[in-house]
Amino acid sequence: MKLFWRDQVMLIIFTVLQLALVVLVFWLDGYEDFKLAAYALLLGFCVFLLYLAYRYFTHRKFYALLHDGQVQLDESIQHMENPPLPHALGELLKAQYRHYQNRIIEGDRKQENHINFMNHWVHQMKTPLSVLELTLQDSEELRDESMLEETERIRKGLDMVLYMARLETFEQDFHVETIELRELVNKVILDNKRLFIRSFVYPDMQIEHDLKVETDGKWLRFIVLQLISNAVKYAAGTRSKVVVGAYVKERAIILEVRDSGVGIPASDLSRVFNPFFTGENGRQFKESTGMGLFIVKSVLDKMNHEIVIESKVGQGTTVSVIFPYAARQP
Repeated sequence: MKLFWRDQVMLIIFTVLQLALVVLVFWLDGYEDFKLAAYALLLGFCVFLLYLAYRYFTHRKFYALLHDGQVQLDESIQHMENPPLPHALGELLKAQYRHYQNRIIEGDRKQENHINFMNHWVHQMKTPLSVLELTLQDSEELRDESMLEETERIRKGLDMVLYMARLETFEQDFHVETIELRELVNKVILDNKRLFIRSFVYPDMQIEHDLKVETDGKWLRFIVLQLISNAVKYAAGTRSKVVVGAYVKERAIILEVRDSGVGIPASDLSRVFNPFFTGENGRQFKESTGMGLFIVKSVLDKMNHEIVIESKVGQGTTVSVIFPYAARQP
């Protein structure tokens, strides 16, 4: 209603001036019948008010849509009225909406093709990499051991690319199941035993057998692998333990990965989940890409889990993954 009156302000002013000008012309010509002039003015105002009423009732939905501002574009098109101005605007919006939809469809198609290509490429690269790893595992030469280490890094890099691509279509790849935490963490540790040995770091699993959570097992394995890899990397050479524990707190189950490594500076803690952020530690450890924790945080947000990092320089880091309402009530 307010928008309607604001739109008609200038018309009202010009109409009043026009009627006053007509009366003034007759008065200057010597016509002094005030009653007849007042009657003429009243008729003019009545006709003008009828026009305003007609204008309002034929355009009220149009003004309501403009005033609301929260209506979706496709909804606003459906509610356009037949008068020329709303109809013309509706046709313009329809054309813009079709163009907008076509751009989205085209963008989705290109993104899907890109993701499919990345998935296909990563799987193609993994096949010769697996053959190379099997060949090197049978060798005891120091050179071959070093080459095996590099192939493991390549494999982890390919996995990072694969999971980053899958993140774009997370909903299609998401599957909830009951996961026993001890079994999953133990498998991740066994799969990465060479990493622990090379880094002179020792795993210490402190998880009860009956702790289970409802989540996506594939993504949780990736998350645990990222957290353990980070812990080992930043504690390498210390001959300390990387503790992976889980416990119940209130109604939540909390999975912790704790190391005694270099720690994260306080100035970097608030940015560790930003993409490509490596921080102070990234300048010391050249393997850092800054994407691991970003993907971990993105996945946990999509699964409605939480992640908390606590760290002190020179003392180590504790990363906690929180599964809210995961603990069964007695």
